[in-house]
Amino acid sequence: MSEIQTEVLVVGAGPAGSAAATYAARAGHEVTLIDSATFPRDKPCGDGLTPRAIAELNAIGLSDWLAGRARNKGLRAAGFGQELLLPWPGGSLPDYGGAAPRLELDEQIMWIAKAAGAKVLEGHTATDVVLDSGVIKSVIAKTDSGIVTFNANSVIIADGARSQLGRKLGREWHRDTAYGVAARGYIKSERHDDPWISSHLELRGDKNEILSGYGWIFPLANGEVNVGVGTLATHKRPAEVNLRALMNTYADQQREDWKFSGDIRLPWSFLLPMGGAVSGIAGKNFMFIGDAAGCVNPLNGEGIDYGLETGRLAAEMLDTESDFSVAWPAQLRTHYGLAFSIARRLAGLLTVPGLLPVAGPVGMRSKTIMKLALRVMGNLVTDEDSDSLARVWRTAGRLSMKFDNRVPFPAADVRG
Repeated sequence: MSEIQTEVLVVGAGPAGSAAATYAARAGHEVTLIDSATFPRDKPCGDGLTPRAIAELNAIGLSDWLAGRARNKGLRAAGFGQELLLPWPGGSLPDYGGAAPRLELDEQIMWIAKAAGAKVLEGHTATDVVLDSGVIKSVIAKTDSGIVTFNANSVIIADGARSQLGRKLGREWHRDTAYGVAARGYIKSERHDDPWISSHLELRGDKNEILSGYGWIFPLANGEVNVGVGTLATHKRPAEVNLRALMNTYADQQREDWKFSGDIRLPWSFLLPMGGAVSGIAGKNFMFIGDAAGCVNPLNGEGIDYGLETGRLAAEMLDTESDFSVAWPAQLRTHYGLAFSIARRLAGLLTVPGLLPVAGPVGMRSKTIMKLALRVMGNLVTDEDSDSLARVWRTAGRLSMKFDNRVPFPAADVRG
């Protein structure tokens, strides 16, 4: 057994963890970043990058790398007899999006963290913690060569939706609000460089029933597209669907239009806590970020932008707070609470049988409605926006939170 002393330990080198390590190291902290995998490694994801994610990646230092990857103009929304091209709105964010396989993207952000001065240790699986009066004194990690104990002043936990350290620290995922179930894979396509990401909002199961989700095709400009399906569920209305079979059915439906060839490779299904429906996300000297904190959009399952943002915000809090147990959930509610509250309420409605067949055609007949939906679903309403949609969205969020049985990111300072 060996011991490593560090000022800040970051567990998990996905976008959230590597962003936290980057900004903490740039601020002058001694940072150690660990991950169970050896990079490059794959991660189940749609690989899409919203303009909000692009802005964060540019800020962290990946603009040159992104210039050589897929870039898109916006969303092609299809369903209920309609097809609409919806450009990214621009404004306070870039007017373009992108896509990059997580096999490549995550390694690039990890290298940014290393360049910033963080010590990066791959093949270190965090399995347990030593607690003393609510303070993490040590994190225990397994490696191929034995056990390593990390002693740190502060711990930032970014070990994903199924957070192993979360189970040790009392983190709880509440499934009474909508959560996501999805599957993705890669397939060759002659339209791999199409300038629009595509979402099919009329997703049908093997009995031709309309499901509360969507199918997607995200061009990667490398000969392949990321193809996948996602649906919504709650503990009262679970998603009783074979995701991989549904993904294959969806791919077959799109094969001729997208000129697919061969079979789907690297299929992967996954669950996603959404909308801050996770409690126990902070303690005196630790914070959960990204997927581990439920920072995923309830309306589309997107989480890369939130991961990057929460990594940056957590690094900033290292210099402003001595106790994160209340301050960190409050910070997340400040940034995301209103939007998450109303978004997960709307997502919950979409799990109600019979609603989507009625509401879907109405929305798809209006390009104006869909443009507004794109902005909301794409996380494109920022704190800086003061237009009418932004004001309405925030007002709806405030009203929604008044009726929440459990507010997003519940902690000791709020009910729920």
